[in-house]
Amino acid sequence: MSKETLFAISLFPYLGFLWFLTRSQLTPRLALIGFYMTLVFVAVTIPAGLYAKIHYGDELANVDWLHGSAESFLTLANILVVLGFRQAIERSQSAAPSDSSKPSKPSAPEAQES
Repeated sequence: MSKETLFAISLFPYLGFLWFLTRSQLTPRLALIGFYMTLVFVAVTIPAGLYAKIHYGDELANVDWLHGSAESFLTLANILVVLGFRQAIERSQSAAPSDSSKPSKPSAPEAQES
């Protein structure tokens, strides 16, 4: 099986992953946008790879400026995923204060016997 075929086939499980994430409504919105941005990365990478092959006669990975430009979309997607989950963690921590932030009750002084 060629790498191009494998790449095309791998989109179907990813689309299923996105469908379930979206449908569950449990994924933070910014993280979900980041996961969808991965599709933008794929959409940019395919024409960039074709351009590298036609114009430079080489693979995308060997044309640094073009490869770096395409990879920047993946970097942006990853940043959005991380920021989305970070934001969700911060919200959940501020909504439910931890036990260490609760003031402790002073213990009652023991009665002294003489």
